[in-house]
Amino acid sequence: MSAQRLYISRVAIRLALVSALVVPSAWALAQQAPESLLPAGFDRAAPRPSHTPAAAKPPAARAPAAAPAAAPAAAAPLPLAVPSLAAGPLIPDATSSAAPGTAADGTPAASGLPTRITSFAQLMALPPDQIDELLGIKPHQDIPPAERHALRRVGIIASAEGGLPPGALAHQDAGLVRAVMAGNSGRLVSRWGHILLRRTLASRMDAPAGMDGAEFAALRAGLLARMGEGDAARALVQDVDPDAYSPALTQAAMDAYVATEDFTGICPVIAIQGATRKDPQWQVMRAMCQAFSGNAAGGFAQLDHQTYMGLMPHIDMLLAQKYAGAAGKGRRAVTIEWAGASELTPWRYALASATGLTPPASLMQAGGSRYLYTAATAPMLGLGARADAADRAGGDGILSAAAMVDLYSQIYANDEVTDAPADRALLLRDAYVGDTPAARLTAMQQLWDGGAGPVARYSRLTLTAFAAARMPVSADQSAAAPDLITAMLAAGLDGNALRWQGVTGDGTLGWALLALAEPNALQVSDGSLKSFASTDGSPGGRKAGFLLAGLAGLGRISDGTRKDFAGQLGTDLDRRTPWSAAIDRAAAADNPALVSLLAALGMQGEGWDRMTPRYLYHIVGALDRVGLTAEARMIAAEAVARG
Repeated sequence: MSAQRLYISRVAIRLALVSALVVPSAWALAQQAPESLLPAGFDRAAPRPSHTPAAAKPPAARAPAAAPAAAPAAAAPLPLAVPSLAAGPLIPDATSSAAPGTAADGTPAASGLPTRITSFAQLMALPPDQIDELLGIKPHQDIPPAERHALRRVGIIASAEGGLPPGALAHQDAGLVRAVMAGNSGRLVSRWGHILLRRTLASRMDAPAGMDGAEFAALRAGLLARMGEGDAARALVQDVDPDAYSPALTQAAMDAYVATEDFTGICPVIAIQGATRKDPQWQVMRAMCQAFSGNAAGGFAQLDHQTYMGLMPHIDMLLAQKYAGAAGKGRRAVTIEWAGASELTPWRYALASATGLTPPASLMQAGGSRYLYTAATAPMLGLGARADAADRAGGDGILSAAAMVDLYSQIYANDEVTDAPADRALLLRDAYVGDTPAARLTAMQQLWDGGAGPVARYSRLTLTAFAAARMPVSADQSAAAPDLITAMLAAGLDGNALRWQGVTGDGTLGWALLALAEPNALQVSDGSLKSFASTDGSPGGRKAGFLLAGLAGLGRISDGTRKDFAGQLGTDLDRRTPWSAAIDRAAAADNPALVSLLAALGMQGEGWDRMTPRYLYHIVGALDRVGLTAEARMIAAEAVARG
C-alpha cells in the first residue's frame, strides 16, 4: 500500500470518527429515537437517552474472538479508541444550568476537544495530525506489518540492476562515511563523476556499523538533492516509512519534494510527523496539505492567518496560496508580483514552476545552475524551457544523451515550440539524416558552436553522441575527430570512438582521448606524451597534466616516465594529503562504494580549472583498482577533453 493511499484512508477514518462524535448530537434535535438502517429482521438498537452522561457513551465495539493479549501477530487490527462523549460540554459556561455532560439544549456534548471548538466546521479546520491525536489515531498503524519497510538495504538500484553491493559500507567507519557525504556540496566538475556518485547513493545499501538507517538515508538523500537529483532523492526517502523518519530525514525529504515541485507528495509525512516541527515552511506545508486533503476552507484559513502574521515573506505566502488554490472547491485567484522579490529560493522556484509561472530571468540567472537542473526535468514546464535548461543539465550529468534526444524529438514533433529550441531540433535531425556525412557533421558543428559557454558546448556534444557514432570514419574528417570522439565518450560509446584510432595522429588530442578510453591496458611511450605536450594550448598545460595523471592512474606508463614527465610539467603526483591517504586505503581494501564517495569529494568545483593532476591521478587509480575501470577511463578522458 502506497503512502498516498494510506494518507487518503486516514482522512476517511478521521471523517467517519468525527462524524460519529458530532453528528448524533445534531440528529437528536430532529427525531425522538434513532432510525435503524439495518435490513428487516435485525434487532433495533435501544434509543439512547439524552439526559444523563452515561447514556452518551458510543455503542460498545464487538468483542474479539480472543483476548487481545492472546491474539496472534497476524490478527485483524484492534478497533480504534474513540474518546468518550460524556466528560463535559464543548465550552464550559459558568452561567449554564445544563446538567454535566449535556449542552445547553439538553443534547449530549462531545468531550476531550479543545475548548475553542464550537462547531463541526471548526473541528474539521484543525490540522489532520491534531485530529489524529484527538481521536487517538496512530496513522502508521494503517500499514500492515508485512508491508512495512525495514531500514536495511534502503535505496533504488539493486546490485543485480547495476547498483553497488548491499554491504559495501556496512563495515566502514560511520564517522568517515558521515563526513564524506555531509562535506560534499553536490557540485562536481565531472559529468562522469556525477553519474557515478548518483549510482552509488541510489544503491540499496545497509548503513555503516554504528549509524542509524534513517540517518544513512538522510545523508544520501540530502546529497542527491544538493546534486540536483531531486527525483532520485524523492524515490530514496519514499523507501522509508514516514513514521521511521528522523528529523534529518524529514528535512532531506522536504528538500527532495521541493526540488521536484511535489508539495503534496510530502503530505503523508506531514500527517504522521505532525507538530514535530514548528518552522515556517513546515507550518505552511501543513496548511497546503490540509487544503488538498479535502478541507480547502480550513487550509486557506490557516494560510490567510499565516500571511497576516507574516510567517514567511509575502511572495512565499502568495505562491503557497496559489498552489493550494488548485485544491477542489477552495480554488481562488492569486496574483503574483515579483517586484518585491530580491532573490530566487528553492521554495519560490518550486512553487512558481508547479503553478505554471516563470520567475523573472534576472532572478533565474542569479540563482545559478541549481534551478536549471530542476527545470530540465520538470514535466510541468514547456519543452522550450526544458531544452534551454538542458544546455546545463546535460553537461553536468543530470540528463543522459538518450534523454536529451527524447526531449528534442518531442520539440521537433510539436509545432507550438518555436525559436531557438525548434531550430536546435531541426539541426539535430539533420545530424542524423543529412544527405551526406559532411552535411551531418556541419549540423553537429552548428549545434556545438551555438552553446553559450564550455558547459553548454559539452552538453551539446553529449546531445549528438549517437549521431557522432553513426559517422563513417574518414581521413577527410580528421580535424573534427576530437569533437566526435568527445561526443561519443560523453555517452560512454567507447567502442564506436575507438574506430577512429587509424585517423588520429600520434600525440594529437584525438589520440590522447583514445589512449585513455582504450579498455586494454596499452603502454604509452614517453615520446607520445612529449609530442602531445608540445602542442597543448590549454591554460598552464592543463590537458597534458590530466593526460599524465590519467595514464599513470590506469597504469599505462612506467614509473620512470611518470616521474620524468611530471617533473617536466612541474607537478608532483606523489605528494600525500589526508584525502589521498583515505582514498588509497579504500582502494587497498577493495571498497568501490567508499572509493566512489571519496572520489566525488575530490571532484568538487564549478569547473575543471578546480581540478589538479594529483587529485585526478589518485581518483583514476583508486577507481581502477576497485573494478570501476570503465568509470576511471571515462573520467580521465573527460578531464583531457574539457581541461
